[in-house]
Order: sequence, then C-alpha cells, then structure tokens
Amino acid sequence: MSLRAVGLLPHPTRETAAELARYATERLVAHGIDVRCPADDGRGTLDPEGLDVVISLGGDGTMLRAVDLAYEAGVPVLGVNVGQMGYLAEVEPDDFDAALDRLVAGDYEVAERMVLEITVVSRGTAHGRWFALNEAVLEKVHTGRLARLEVEINGTYFTTYAADGVIVATPTGSTAYSFSARGPIVSPRNRCVLLTPVSPHMLFDRSLVLAPEETLRFSVCDDHSVALTADGRELGELAADDAVTFQGGGRPARIVTLWPRDFHQILKAKFGLSDR
Repeated sequence: MSLRAVGLLPHPTRETAAELARYATERLVAHGIDVRCPADDGRGTLDPEGLDVVISLGGDGTMLRAVDLAYEAGVPVLGVNVGQMGYLAEVEPDDFDAALDRLVAGDYEVAERMVLEITVVSRGTAHGRWFALNEAVLEKVHTGRLARLEVEINGTYFTTYAADGVIVATPTGSTAYSFSARGPIVSPRNRCVLLTPVSPHMLFDRSLVLAPEETLRFSVCDDHSVALTADGRELGELAADDAVTFQGGGRPARIVTLWPRDFHQILKAKFGLSDR
C-alpha cells in the first residue's frame, strides 16, 4: 500500500502534537508524499478526499475527531498518543519514527471497527444523520431533572427510562463512558450495540446487548429537553416528541494497525491490572 497523500490532525493546543506534525511533514514530504493539514478556518477542518491515511496526533478525543472526519470518505486513521489514556491510539511518541518508516514502506494493515449510525428527527440543530465510533449519549440538561425517554426496540415499545441519561455504545466504546456507568466490556472483534442507563431511577438498571441490525428508537416524552452528544461532539438538544434512532452502521470505520494488538493485554495495561 504505497502512500501518495497523508492528512495530519494534531491536537490544537498541545505543543508535542505540533512538533510531531512538523516532524512528520518533513519526513513525508522528503519521500514525495503530499501532506495535508487542517484548514486555518477556526474549526480545524480537514478535507479527507484523496487521502490514503489520516494521522491523529493527540488523545482519544483527537482520534475520535479524526475518525469522524475520515469515515464517510473511507480513509483509514492512525492514532498517535499525545494524551493521557490514549486507549484508541496505535503508536506512542517514542515509536513514531518506526511508525513513519512502516507507513512510507506501505507496511501496515487496516482493521475494521463497527460504528453507530444515528438518525435524528428534530426541529433543532441535531436533526440529520451522524456516526460515532465510541458512543452516543442522551442526557438531562438541567440539574435535578430526570431525562424521560421512551424506547422502542425493532419498532416495539420496550420501556420508558427515567434516568440521568442513556448511553448507546459500540464494542470500541464499551471501555469509555459505558464502562463508567457499569456497562460490560466487549472485545472490538464483536459487532453489537450496548444500551446502558446512567443513574436510572427505576428498578430495571441493567445494560442491554443488542445485535447491530436491531434498531433502538428513543423519543423525549415530556417537556424537559435532553442533550445529544456523539463521540463527545455536542449535536444539540432534543425536545418533546423529537426522536433519535440507533443501529450499527452499514460500513466500518478503518483503523491503521502497524503491530499485533492484543485487546486483553491493552485492557490490562491501560487499567493497571497486576499479574497476580
């Protein structure tokens, strides 16, 4: 897989990310590879069309943003950890030289990760279709008020959640917010949709694991609006009778891999699990 064009997406305020971006630009241009950086438009946008790879230089938030930018164009993303947890990243800064060598040589593979497809029917800014690699969250806007969300599964009424919110996650996102709300950890080799309530005020407080082809539909059933976010992006507020539908996306996100990755050993290392 020879490279012709690479996009760089550094964290906007971390100097280490900026330094790595400058270094990568010099290395890649020296090999005749076109390098594209975010537009200077105040939003940090990056046009993915025609790129072979996007390199994310930051933490998990930067990686999620890079996947969002590259997903519909089918461009694979390589994550370089210039953050804290860096759970989604493939490369640590000390290994960046070797990673660039592998990229230039075309010595890399592309793994596929399931995404969520999110369809919103609303009079507000959230209306439309969105995608998420990790999760989408519907949560209360005002302190002291519960979110009340009626949920249908495959077109049939299931229950009405009274909670601080609900999380709909992919296997990749099972180690993020859903995990904090006591949801299960799922290997990213699986394809499924996780529904986890956040601080539910009801007897039923368990996560549900659904097939990716199944459809979850939430509607706001009182006059208290809820906020919708996808991979940390604020999409807007949903009001009474607005609805949002979730299911597995029709195609996967594409993630660059350079070395063998053992999900269980990464889980062990990131969460500081001891050998004995």
